Amino acid sequence: MMQPPRAGGLSRRHFALALPSALLASGCSAPHRGTGRPGDPIVLTLLTHYASGVLKEALHGPVDEWNATHDRVKVQTMAVEFADLLTTFMVRQAAGQGPDILHPYCLWNGQLVQAGVLRPAPSEHAEEITRGYSEAAVDAASVGGRVYGYPTEVQTYALYYNKRLLREAGIDGPPRTWRELEETAYRTARRDRYGNPLVQGFGLSTADDSTTVGQTLALLNAAGGTFVSKDGRSTAIDSQAGRAVFELEHRLVAGGASAPGVNVYKAFRSGQVAMVVSAGWWTGTLKTLMGKDYRDVGVAPLPLPEADGKRATLSTGFMLGVNAAGRHPSAAWEFLRWLNAEKVDVKSAQAGGKARKATRMSSLQVSVGSLTGRADDMRTLLGAHSDPNLHPFLDALAYSVPEPNVPGAQQAKSLLRKNIEALWTGQHSVDQALRATRRQVDREVSRSW
Repeated sequence: MMQPPRAGGLSRRHFALALPSALLASGCSAPHRGTGRPGDPIVLTLLTHYASGVLKEALHGPVDEWNATHDRVKVQTMAVEFADLLTTFMVRQAAGQGPDILHPYCLWNGQLVQAGVLRPAPSEHAEEITRGYSEAAVDAASVGGRVYGYPTEVQTYALYYNKRLLREAGIDGPPRTWRELEETAYRTARRDRYGNPLVQGFGLSTADDSTTVGQTLALLNAAGGTFVSKDGRSTAIDSQAGRAVFELEHRLVAGGASAPGVNVYKAFRSGQVAMVVSAGWWTGTLKTLMGKDYRDVGVAPLPLPEADGKRATLSTGFMLGVNAAGRHPSAAWEFLRWLNAEKVDVKSAQAGGKARKATRMSSLQVSVGSLTGRADDMRTLLGAHSDPNLHPFLDALAYSVPEPNVPGAQQAKSLLRKNIEALWTGQHSVDQALRATRRQVDREVSRSW
């Protein structure tokens, strides 16, 4: 499942004109919204980006199950493409047409809370969420110390590597430190006689916000750094850890081990990238597209600046929350508890397929090759005999750091991307990139409060 691309959207006027055709009903059909009296059920609307393909079909299962077993409360799903999701939330809310249940990218939570869109979780739900999910997933679903929803998809970052390319370079296994990472990158990189890259030793990519920034923030977290300060009012990128990451990436590009203009998603599966940092969603995609060549793919925890360092990486994700202006919040929270917290019998990947219990949302995510922040569910559903390349991402749930979700987080992420790309293309030195990021992001996040 693809990580979120750079968030975009239509202008308010254009969006308002397109709204009726852009919203697609994707759940089972439900009656017109009612009062909850006998024969006139409450109909909850759920707005998501699961608009097509396996995601749309996967969501149908539990929604249809709920509607078949509950008479007084029905759920109707609507979907837009991810690029339009944030705009849709904001415009519909301003028009008094907000959905009862929202499925936002957690990066936007601060903005949605500030705009009065999200309702804090009631205490019993907040306790269930805090108890049942990894710390990073809970933090991503929280703003200002208050929990606002049930985490759904959670993605952690690790190092993908091509075993064959490392073996051909005389390297036994994946790097564990940044020194080993650089050595491996230079030894595996190859160019033709004109200087064009044939193999990137370490893949850096300018594909979109989440690719460019995700790689950098994962390394920043591994170095003990953070992007935004704890109070959310300034950037923390201009630090020893931030400088170390920018210098590492600058050396890899300048030394010919990385070529950011190459599409890393296509190049890696073609055997033209030796190593790359990415999220766990990519594993299923690679397995499908690479066929027998997938046997060359390995996954390892992110290398650390020093061998004895404390592990950390980036996590991103989505959550399901309730509209602050919704008319039926209790019913909405009950549906979310049923979907995300109630355990049901599932067939695990353990030998023999013995039935065990997990939540409906965890089963949904595993069915499309993703993870949730419920480590117990993931171990049940994946089992000991699943793809070993998934396990580093599962292990990382215990030590990952969520993206900062302060009110200006989306724009801050886009600004960081711009400066990372300026560094990679030689437009900025390390000092210039750090200074520009600090100045621009500080201005953005301070203005957002």
